[in-house]
Amino acid sequence: MYEHLGELLTVLLTLDEIVDNHVTLKDHWTMYKRLLKSVHHNPSKFGIQEEKLKPFEKFLLKLEGQLLDGMIFQACIEQQFDSLNGGISVSKNSIFAEEFAHSIRSIFANVEAKLGEPSEIDQRDKYVGICGLFVLHFQIFRTVDKKFYKSLLDICKKVPAITLTANIIWFPDNFLIHKMPAAAKLLDRKSLQAIKIHRDTFLQQKAQSLNKDVQSYYVFVSSWMMKMESMLSKEQRMDTFAEDLTNRCNVFIQGFLYAYSISTIIKTTMNLYMSMQKPMTKTSVKALCRLIELLKAIEHMFYRRSMVVADSVSHITQHLQHQALSSISVAKKRVISDKKYSEQRLDVLSALVLAENTLNGPSTKQRRLIVSLALSVGTQMKTFKDEELFPLQVVMKKLDLISELRERVQAQCDCCFLYWHRAVFPIYLDDVYENAVDAARLHYMFSALRDCVPAMMHSRHLESHELLLDCYDKEIMDILNEHLLDKLCKEIEKDLRLSVHTHLKLDDRNPFKVGRKDLALFFSLNPIRFFNRFIDIRAYVTHYLDKTFYNLTTVALHDWATYSEMRNLATQRYGLVMTEAHLPSQTLEQGLDVLEIMRNIHIFVSRYLYNLNNQIFIERTSNNKHLNTINIRHIANSIRTHGTGIMNTTVNFTYQFLKKKFYIFSQFMYDEHIKSRLIKDIRFFRETKDQNDHKYPFDRAEKFNRGIRKLGITPEGQSYLDQFRQLISQIGNAMGYIRMIRSGGLHCSSNAIRFVPDLEDIVSFEELVKEEGLAEETLRAARHLDSVLSDHTRNSAEGTEYFKMLVDVFAPEFRRPKNIHLRNFYIIVPPLTLNFVEHSISCKEKLNKKNKLGAAFTDDGFAMGVAYTLKLLDQYQEFDSLHWFQSVREKYIKEIRAVAKQQNVQSTSQDEKLLQTMNLTQKRLEVYLQEFELLYFSLSSARIFFRADKTAAEENQEKKEKEEETKTSNGDGPESTVSADPVVK
Repeated sequence: MYEHLGELLTVLLTLDEIVDNHVTLKDHWTMYKRLLKSVHHNPSKFGIQEEKLKPFEKFLLKLEGQLLDGMIFQACIEQQFDSLNGGISVSKNSIFAEEFAHSIRSIFANVEAKLGEPSEIDQRDKYVGICGLFVLHFQIFRTVDKKFYKSLLDICKKVPAITLTANIIWFPDNFLIHKMPAAAKLLDRKSLQAIKIHRDTFLQQKAQSLNKDVQSYYVFVSSWMMKMESMLSKEQRMDTFAEDLTNRCNVFIQGFLYAYSISTIIKTTMNLYMSMQKPMTKTSVKALCRLIELLKAIEHMFYRRSMVVADSVSHITQHLQHQALSSISVAKKRVISDKKYSEQRLDVLSALVLAENTLNGPSTKQRRLIVSLALSVGTQMKTFKDEELFPLQVVMKKLDLISELRERVQAQCDCCFLYWHRAVFPIYLDDVYENAVDAARLHYMFSALRDCVPAMMHSRHLESHELLLDCYDKEIMDILNEHLLDKLCKEIEKDLRLSVHTHLKLDDRNPFKVGRKDLALFFSLNPIRFFNRFIDIRAYVTHYLDKTFYNLTTVALHDWATYSEMRNLATQRYGLVMTEAHLPSQTLEQGLDVLEIMRNIHIFVSRYLYNLNNQIFIERTSNNKHLNTINIRHIANSIRTHGTGIMNTTVNFTYQFLKKKFYIFSQFMYDEHIKSRLIKDIRFFRETKDQNDHKYPFDRAEKFNRGIRKLGITPEGQSYLDQFRQLISQIGNAMGYIRMIRSGGLHCSSNAIRFVPDLEDIVSFEELVKEEGLAEETLRAARHLDSVLSDHTRNSAEGTEYFKMLVDVFAPEFRRPKNIHLRNFYIIVPPLTLNFVEHSISCKEKLNKKNKLGAAFTDDGFAMGVAYTLKLLDQYQEFDSLHWFQSVREKYIKEIRAVAKQQNVQSTSQDEKLLQTMNLTQKRLEVYLQEFELLYFSLSSARIFFRADKTAAEENQEKKEKEEETKTSNGDGPESTVSADPVVK
């Protein structure tokens, strides 16, 4: 009875503490009272009758005094217990006072023995009730047992604080001193001071012992889980059934005791820190989070084996009831065998019979309460021997625990207190990220965070509890994303990038020096349930990588191979199933895109060198250790990315670029110094061609080259002829780029049409659909398919003659009489080629030097530019009449033979230095001859692109014949005229 009274007083104490700690409630109550005063001054404004205000105010004052002043417990114990009509006097009943005090001491003796011990179950709650009962006893009888009072306070050294609710801590010493100031005066100050000092040092001691507690409980709980798993997994045998039930009972109770101890440590430590407003170290936070994980691990163990546990509990309950009935039966026989009759003995016997009858049935809470009350009477008059009473009490305690095992485990493992300590969650996630080996413990922490939800669903301070739940959900998910998921995504992406780019040696990745975290363990976790979602870390990181790789590939399509490799590595290393981007692929070595080249063609032709035979562009110079290249495959991929329409746009851009370059070309040719020298050379050739066997003299070209340098040079050491050569090379590079665009377009079309079996015999899908009588949508789709196949077939078979277009658009303007100064171009080609050969040899020699600035091994843009310009001016025959390359060949062969002859003469003189000089001279002459031969071959190849076999007159005649044939076959029609855009005005 007194224990139940203590439980009631504990509830009243808890209510007082809740109200006292609820700052918001007090603030809102004060605001409400102020509002009421405003209503009192003007009731009509609020539609309230004035005569009803005073009773309402009295009611509010009464409510405030009873509930909101924190005096619920005080009002209860200060009641008038004595009868005012001269009846029963409680305060002067010495027998009741003595029994009351004896009961308190008996309960305290049982509580004190187990308080703080591993077998502690609910002794802390009972201790709160004992303190309440002691204050009630003092309030009624006004007597104090100084020794017992000191014993109550001494408990504070063992248990300085007790957690009443999720976030409320209760200090028994404050309570006993505050409620019994007169009794506190009886104690010396040193005792009271020691209690306060111990409370302050308790946190320091607890912080120091937390890691040790974690290690101990980690071993205990792991061992218990293994024992539980092995015990529940094996089948029960009938010959050892009772023993198995006893063992299972002990294991179940041990698990509950571990849960109670861990829960007490967590709640007391966290609430003490919060109450005393002291900062918690990261080490303490990590240790407490580990204990929370162990607490949820115990709960999950019971939940995972709940079917077997439930089945075992029913058998264990019957077994314990049988043990209790056996003990009671022995005591009952002892009472019956005693022939002395008395009413007390009859009451004891009746109590035992009642306990027996109650135990024969289901172990409900009401039945166990009746048994407890019956045994409190039945154990009087030494009915049980000492060695019989203690086992019976143990059995009844086990029966209480086992009968409410699920509820008690759930209550002890409830972590709703975490709502008030959410600040530990970021630190916990940082620890999980740093120690990825234990990633699976995330499930336990989120299970603990879910325990906060049921309490929040009872909130009344908002319009709907859904608002509070949404805020809580958002806060937890934001913390999770910031402190774990986003960091994990960034680290995985960084690891993949560094692994793919190991050749760059960007970072020290030696695991023995920098360490290594096995982040793959995060991806082996099952999805974590939280609110109405499942948090799948694997899916989150996969989605992040897919999105990042896709977006970055769209920005830089030439990096597709890098991101493809990173996808494969993510699958291989982390087991992530990545989604294919399905973007048009481009090659890894593609330095520039067609679109980029088109927009900056003036920069491209000056920074890249063209190779005619391999049809490839090579970067002239670079700050990197490699040079970018562009070939047909790159162009084809780029066309596939942007569409074939970009080809015509590129030609238009090139046309605009050539217009500007030809304007500079015309200005150079019109220059008086240049024009006069060229006219002199033409006149000289005409006058001396018979003497020189119709060959342009090599010496004349050398003289022209030297003469140009006298006109001046740039700060970089270049003559006007050098700059003119660069202009011709840039024009040739532009034409080489147009050639590559056409080849890339054909390559792209061929790849697109390669799945068509026979290009000569393509069926009409539209006709087939019509024959089958299919739907209109199918007919429309078939029509589109036929159109696409027709376009691809035509593109792959023909290709556009871009060279002919660019010749036709410029040639009429070049050949006009007003641009007659351009007709001197053919005579400048010999000195130009000489200048080019010297420059080419110089570039090739730099390849073998340490400083490779300006080194190059190809520049066929010059040959393309010369061939194109000669075609525009229709001067192939004029240039061929110079027999320039034949003249060069004869000149160098003659000199090589002369040197060889001189070597034969000097070989007898044994002059080594002279022989070395002659060898070097011979090699130099051979190099020059070889370079001229290469230029000749390149120029001959380039002339083929512009149909050098025919003159302008022959081409015009051929064009007229084709037009006449077209008119004859199609009938007379209007003639189409093409007006050329004038280049030089």
